[in-house]
Amino acid sequence: MIVRLFGGVRASWCGREIVLEGRPSAALLALLVFRPRAWTREEIAAEIWPEAGYGSSGRVRQALWLLRRGLIGAGAEPAAILAVDEDTIAFRPDVAADVDVARFEDLLCRRPPDVEGAIRLYRGDLAEGLGLECFGVRREFLASLFENALADAARARLTSGDVDGARRAAVQLLERDPLREDGHAVLMEVLGILGSRSQVHRQYTRLRRLLALELGAAPLAETDAAYDKALAGATSRSSAPVAVPPMAATAVEARA
Repeated sequence: MIVRLFGGVRASWCGREIVLEGRPSAALLALLVFRPRAWTREEIAAEIWPEAGYGSSGRVRQALWLLRRGLIGAGAEPAAILAVDEDTIAFRPDVAADVDVARFEDLLCRRPPDVEGAIRLYRGDLAEGLGLECFGVRREFLASLFENALADAARARLTSGDVDGARRAAVQLLERDPLREDGHAVLMEVLGILGSRSQVHRQYTRLRRLLALELGAAPLAETDAAYDKALAGATSRSSAPVAVPPMAATAVEARA
């Protein structure tokens, strides 16, 4: 069974899509797979529908029915995947499940970490679009891991000479967190390599403005060093503007 939790919830069984009808079945599958244990119906209701409080057993029954229907539609036997009794529901531990979140964390725990592989797996935030508050802490943690992976990838790509790849990773990082100085540093160095002194200076000016506005702080010494390096590496002659996606060009102004 394949389960994808990044960027929404998707699943398949032996190559066939498991149709998850609406939020209830997707939320139930995500909860059972991501936090595997035996859940009482009351606990499930409290996690998925916290605003409703207890007494939401009907919603849990509907979610379970929809999930079972999706499994049957994909050719799976629900009883072989879900352990269900009068009190609890669980994802069977003996089911071989390929879960993207588990693979993502495994790749980043390797020595050295496989940041490129992890980045490819991250298609969006955990259980995106479901509004599950019960995943909030883990969602933020995984997002932080992803952003750190982007920063590492941007620097590694730049070091290896993949200038465009470094630019893409830096911009993707800054789209998520415009305050990441390591992303700005790589982007400035990219612009310097491409010979655009004016764009290096503009990027640094945007960063200074954003840090002052949001944090009341100045750039780190490492960022200043990256700026100096980018300027030194850029040619003094005029060159064609480097194509920088909208975030890098406008995010600071939009927040100012």
